[in-house]
Amino acid sequence: MPRTVLVTGGTSGIGRAIAARFAADRSEVLITGRNPDTVEAAAEELGVRGAVCDATDTAQVAELAARLDTVDVLVNAAGGLSQPAGEGAALDEVLALWHANLAQNLLSAVLATASVQNKLTGGSSVVSIGSIGAERGGGSYGAAKAALGAWNASLSAELAPKGVTCNMISSGYIAGTNFFQGRLSDERHRALVAETHNKRPGTVDDIAQTAHFLASPGARHITGQAIHVNGGAFTTR
Repeated sequence: MPRTVLVTGGTSGIGRAIAARFAADRSEVLITGRNPDTVEAAAEELGVRGAVCDATDTAQVAELAARLDTVDVLVNAAGGLSQPAGEGAALDEVLALWHANLAQNLLSAVLATASVQNKLTGGSSVVSIGSIGAERGGGSYGAAKAALGAWNASLSAELAPKGVTCNMISSGYIAGTNFFQGRLSDERHRALVAETHNKRPGTVDDIAQTAHFLASPGARHITGQAIHVNGGAFTTR
């Protein structure tokens, strides 16, 4: 029987690649995004279902969850980088920046997971997309991703006794996405690649394959973990 897979932020970049990987297994994949046009186009191109949903909006998230009977795999891929307010910014601007990054990169995952928590089965998996920014001066974005890791650990403790695994993929520099919104210089690109051990940028497929593994039978004893996928740019012991 095909698995039901929900991928928030599945219209582009990492989320889209993850949706494509599960769709290749003939899973019943549902992707979400905030823009009706991009949701419709991505769903048609991938051969999956699409739903317009802002993962930071409680009403929209609840409406999305009501469409699902069970969820075998939840991938929290919604997120993004809100640009810094700049030196000398007013306090209201600073607060707005922090609210935006926390909402996009932490609360979106918390709300999506809470909305379908009672629909997760004994063999379900929750995979959330984190960032190397949590390990190195990432400002409000990095702080949000660090909080995502802390939340993932507590979520695992809550859900693992029910047979649900919960893991976070902490991704390094991934080429071919709109994360930097056109602001990545050639010099910065070279510096990010130079940090890796294998001297190449990550790809969306690197993350998609890892997410697919974490939701596989071979990963049932892996839970509460932050899996670093960054070519060695950040190492753990």
